[in-house]
Amino acid sequence: MRSKKTTKMKISVKTWSEWCWGWGMIFPTIAGLIILNIIPIFETFYLSFFKSGAFGKGNIFVGLENYKKMFQDAQVWYAVRNTLGYTCLVVPVTVIIALLLAVALNGKMKGKGIYRTIYFIPMVAAPAAVTMVWKWLYNNQYGLINYLLNKLGMDAVNWIDNPNIALLSVSIIGIWSTIGYSMVLLLAGLQEIPRDYYEASDIDGASGICQFFNITLPLVSPTLFFVLVTSIITSMQVFDVIYMMISVTNPSYDSTVSLVYLFYNNSFKYSNKGYGSAIVMLLLLIIMLITVVQTELQKKWVNYM
Repeated sequence: MRSKKTTKMKISVKTWSEWCWGWGMIFPTIAGLIILNIIPIFETFYLSFFKSGAFGKGNIFVGLENYKKMFQDAQVWYAVRNTLGYTCLVVPVTVIIALLLAVALNGKMKGKGIYRTIYFIPMVAAPAAVTMVWKWLYNNQYGLINYLLNKLGMDAVNWIDNPNIALLSVSIIGIWSTIGYSMVLLLAGLQEIPRDYYEASDIDGASGICQFFNITLPLVSPTLFFVLVTSIITSMQVFDVIYMMISVTNPSYDSTVSLVYLFYNNSFKYSNKGYGSAIVMLLLLIIMLITVVQTELQKKWVNYM
């Protein structure tokens, strides 16, 4: 009887020790999420029912007035349109190019490490530096892109100040700067696919295109789904590129302003943090709806091994 009790005590102590170690390892992440994400969400929601007082002090409770004003504000709907348009331009192109690059770099190619580094460099570069370089490339008078167009006998393009193409110009920067990150994630997913599938298909005489659509794409779909979700969330929160590229007085402002940019202007330039908080809650709602739809749709095309 004593030996059985001792065994039970030893198991209990071991289980308790593993439980403590497990929670101890994830505690920093949980604490970071609560402090940096969860608490600010509730504070932002609370602040959206107030109007900032004079000099940012003495918030005044206004109830749903900020939300009523937001739904009647044409600039908010411009921002919603621009944010969704930017996402629709950036995400599909980025994912397709990243997938093709990942497939190419996963094969037999000399200098694969160099190519991977080159494609990933834009992701680790400072957004401010990247935007400044692209702003110089887009310059209407002495930019490199217009210089090359003139050499080819084509007219210069006003990439930044033209409202019809400004959003496209910003989207090109977003695509260029995020391809490397998506490519690395997809490459990791491709390397998890067993080579046996490809060897068996080679014996059956399957072509490379047939292997891609029947083996590669289905088996990399979990990673592809993760890349799609994170890419859409990141694109919906675009700010730094537009902020540094397009000023408030720019003719293209209404055609490029994003929800986060609009939040920044109202909260910090116009000192109306309550209204800015309401805009953030609208963005959060849109992202949540898109994520829920993606989660439901993934059941039809994502294959988990």
